[in-house]
Amino acid sequence: MTPRIDAHHHVWDLARRPHHWLDGPESAAIRRTFGLGDLAGQAAAAGVTGTVLVQVLPDLAETAEFLALAAGSELVAGVVGWVDLTEGDAVTERLAALRSGPGGELLVGVRHLVQGEPDDRWLCRPDVRRGLAAVAAAGLSYDLLVLPHQLPAAVDTVRALPGLSFVLDHLAKPPIAAGVTHPWAGLLRELAGAPNVYAKLSGLVTEADHAGWTVAALRPYAETALAAFGPGRLMFGSDWPVCLLAASYGEVVAAAEDLTAALTPAERAEVFGGVAARAYRLPAAPAG
Repeated sequence: MTPRIDAHHHVWDLARRPHHWLDGPESAAIRRTFGLGDLAGQAAAAGVTGTVLVQVLPDLAETAEFLALAAGSELVAGVVGWVDLTEGDAVTERLAALRSGPGGELLVGVRHLVQGEPDDRWLCRPDVRRGLAAVAAAGLSYDLLVLPHQLPAAVDTVRALPGLSFVLDHLAKPPIAAGVTHPWAGLLRELAGAPNVYAKLSGLVTEADHAGWTVAALRPYAETALAAFGPGRLMFGSDWPVCLLAASYGEVVAAAEDLTAALTPAERAEVFGGVAARAYRLPAAPAG
């Protein structure tokens, strides 16, 4: 039986290090510490047996802590961490150091907060491309956290590095609240044309109207992604606890189930587990 995997969630401890991205009034609802214990019951209720814990801060120490946390968890099957991709040869050394520490075998990917980079072509910089090549050489994947206007650079990058598996987070955060699909949809289809790219059906509720989002408002974006990537390259992620700004964990899972209801049982099993296991080369997912 295919394990049910939540391919995208976070934790953070505000007593350990500052999270300035939470300082604004719009983040007040999630401005507290969230740990795996807060997620476990909700994940179990949704039938989730394994998860992928994703970096929050551009901080090597956070990644090392996440790996150690995962090593002691019955839920986390893999960690997407962070390294400074611009460090050249040091990227290989940083990855090796993370893998040699507690839980290092659970490092499955790397992510950078590209959405916050002022250079729309940051992914195309030679130093960044060298860092991405080091990620590929290490047998890891790379999570693309980009906004729609950064998709052209992402398209160029995935084509330039066919040996690296990329995973697009949150479908590149389309403008759901505005009800706009152009030019996002065309760019998403272009990205999906590269066979080394997967995508996450995640983060949609927080791009919609927080107070009044509906599954119907999400559907055009989910259907565009399904048509572009197919159920064989699209995976479910909750984006918990960020999703709590708009919806509970259970509501996010229920929305994803509704959005994929037209798929066959085998196809749904791919979206809710098989794709994540393949894209991240996960070890056997924990029994939960």
